[in-house]
Amino acid sequence: MSAILDTRRAGVLLHPTSLPSGDLGPDAEYFLDFMCHAGLSVWQTLPLGPTHADRSPYHCLSVHAISADLISLARLQAKGWLRHAPPARDAAARRAALREAYRGMQEYGGPQERAGFQRFCEEHRDWLENYVLFCALREVHRERAWWEWPPELRRREPRALADASERLAQRLDELRFEQYVAVTQWQELRAQAHRRGILLFGDMPIFVAHDSAEVWAQPERFKLDEAGQPRVVAGVPPDYFSKEGQRWGNPLYDWDYMHAHGFAWWKARVATELSRFDLVRVDHFRGFEACWEIPAGERTAVNGRWVKTPGAALFDALLERFGRLPLVAEDLGVITAEVEALRDRYALPGMAVLQFAFEGGADNPYLPHNIAANRVVYTGTHDNDTTVGWYDGLTEEQQRRVREYLGSDEPMPWALIRAAFMSVGRWAIVPMQDLLGLGAGHRMNMPGTDRGNWAWKFDWRDVPEDLAARTRRLVELYGRTPPADS
Repeated sequence: MSAILDTRRAGVLLHPTSLPSGDLGPDAEYFLDFMCHAGLSVWQTLPLGPTHADRSPYHCLSVHAISADLISLARLQAKGWLRHAPPARDAAARRAALREAYRGMQEYGGPQERAGFQRFCEEHRDWLENYVLFCALREVHRERAWWEWPPELRRREPRALADASERLAQRLDELRFEQYVAVTQWQELRAQAHRRGILLFGDMPIFVAHDSAEVWAQPERFKLDEAGQPRVVAGVPPDYFSKEGQRWGNPLYDWDYMHAHGFAWWKARVATELSRFDLVRVDHFRGFEACWEIPAGERTAVNGRWVKTPGAALFDALLERFGRLPLVAEDLGVITAEVEALRDRYALPGMAVLQFAFEGGADNPYLPHNIAANRVVYTGTHDNDTTVGWYDGLTEEQQRRVREYLGSDEPMPWALIRAAFMSVGRWAIVPMQDLLGLGAGHRMNMPGTDRGNWAWKFDWRDVPEDLAARTRRLVELYGRTPPADS
């Protein structure tokens, strides 16, 4: 286990897009101040990558890039690179503003800033060049997926790529600039967090989107056919919640290829995450022990099969490369003994979600009396309803059982927040919606649907004046204030 989890802490789950401004501007700094006043020392986000039209941060155009939508135009305006910051909702105006800021940086940035830009481009060349060319070609082809491009570009023929790079040179540099600004603003935010004693907790999906820079640039690392289409796709089998299972559609890795090449792709990916976060949640951790492999032609996940993956070899390689594994295993759902053994072999903390605790009997692993210290405890996650919405949806008998177990008539969500903070789990994380006491209609994501998700934002007017003090009292009461030097 990473030493970072030796200390009891409390934190909040909030994606930057849920800030009032939706970006890394002043609202992000105000949020750090709120956390500081509340005694919260962990800020957990969702993945930061550029999304497709569905806005899902778990289905990104790149595993290395940061979404340009997170760039604070107000900060670029303060630098003198931009005359006016357009409304965040106007995508075309934002794109024009970023182009203006690129020209402003060249004209007004000074030699030190321009040198920093060039240094960034060189240091991140391995992923950046593929990403910017992928994005530029995607724009040229009206956002069509890469396998629908002309064959010479789909197959990445050297002459076709060279011609495209020459033709699109200006746009490529603008896209490089966007990544420079996004990464720089994130690192500035991280420095501000650390000055306040706040750690940043990231999220890494195990799979990548088919329409992504990585699959286009390195198809040999995935199980694709000659046309670039997946032969098999990811998902999970039928269970209590879905008789057809879940067919996610992500291409699966060619693990033999990955292993034979020393897991270099994974080392680079984890290096990017660890350069931005102090700790990283690994989504769908069970996929590192075995993946549910579904023939691509199948409409549902019913006719899949479990295929073993070399998780131990991968984590051995990562441990050798990084010396420590500041990772948290998302081990929710039906988890086998083999998955638990893999998690425990590397002393990776698991997760416990209190909204799942009250189904079944006293042996439910998410009940507080069953939670181990090496866990990150949540009231709910981005995939859950808010705690108020969850509780209101229970039957009267279920509500009575929850109250009886918690031994309190304290209103929701504070009864569950208190239980999370009281638990022996070293870290306790509460979604911002729960801190605000919001009900149904304020959740971040409804799994299995593709409409209305990933759009929730709070407003500073929603934050009660006594919220920080009320939260701090619980943090201090349950020993979740870390020492100043931790």
